[in-house]
Amino acid sequence: MSQIVILTDSTAYLPTTYCEEHQVHVAPLSVIFDGDAYREGFDISVAEFYKRIQTGSLPTTSQPNIGDLVASFEQLPEGTDIIGITLSSGISGTYQALHTINMMVEHVNVHPIDSRISCMPQAFLVQEAVRLRDAGATAETIVNRLETLKKQIRAYFVVDDLAHLQRGGRLSVAQAFVGSFLKIKPVLHFIDGKIVPFEKIRTFKRAVNRIEEMMKEDIKGDGAGYVIGVIHAEDSMKAEAEIAGLTALFPQARIEMSFFGPVIGTHLGPGAIGITWYHAAE
Repeated sequence: MSQIVILTDSTAYLPTTYCEEHQVHVAPLSVIFDGDAYREGFDISVAEFYKRIQTGSLPTTSQPNIGDLVASFEQLPEGTDIIGITLSSGISGTYQALHTINMMVEHVNVHPIDSRISCMPQAFLVQEAVRLRDAGATAETIVNRLETLKKQIRAYFVVDDLAHLQRGGRLSVAQAFVGSFLKIKPVLHFIDGKIVPFEKIRTFKRAVNRIEEMMKEDIKGDGAGYVIGVIHAEDSMKAEAEIAGLTALFPQARIEMSFFGPVIGTHLGPGAIGITWYHAAE
C-alpha cells in the first residue's frame, strides 16, 4: 500500500500540536505589508496581525510558494498519494497550484481537494482525512468521502465592517456602500466557492441569532452526533459567549472554537464571527 500524506494550507488554522501529532503538512499562505511577506503561522502572530490592521494598514495576500512545495514533494517516495485540502478556489489559486505541481512532480500522485470554503470547515475535512488514513483507507476512499462531506458542512459568518471585504475584492463597492449606509450586517456564506450575502440583517446580534435559528431548523434534538464550530477574529470572549449559548441549545454536540487568521482576517476584519456545523456520523 502506498504512503498517504495529508497536506493542507494554513487557512485551516489547525493547532500546531494537532498537525505534529497527526503528521499533517501545512503550506503557509502569506500576508504582504508594504512589500514584505509574512507567512501566517510562522512569521506573524494572529495578535500582531490584528493590531497592525487596526492602525489602518491593509495587506494583500498570496498563495503558498510553489517552489517550496515542489522541493518537499520531490523528497517523497515514489507512488506517494498526497491528499491536498485547500481553501476555496474562488478566493485563492492554491487549489490550482496543486494541479500544476501534480504535473511537475511525476513520481507522486497529488489529489487536490477544493474545500470550496476555508477556516474551520476546511479543518473538518482535514480531520476526516486523518481519521480515514489512520483507519487504513485508500486515497480514493478518502477523496470520495471528502467530496461528499464538504457538501454537507454548513457555515455562515457575519462581519463587523464590510469595508474589508470590499477592499479585498470580495464584495462589490455598491454592496459595501449600501450595507454600511444602512448599518446592515449581512449573514454571509460561500456559494460556488465565493463569499456572497445570504441574508441582510440590521444588527450584528440579530445576524448571529439568524444563524442560530437555521441551526435549530437543521439540528434536531440535543445535537448528538453533530460537530459545531465557532470562529472569531481576535475576540475569544465573543466566541466563548456564543459557545455557552450553543452548548445550552445542543448539550450533546461537540463544540469547538477556532479563529480567523491573518489571510482570512484580511478580508473579514476584526469583530467577525463564523458558525459552522455538520453531522459527523456517516
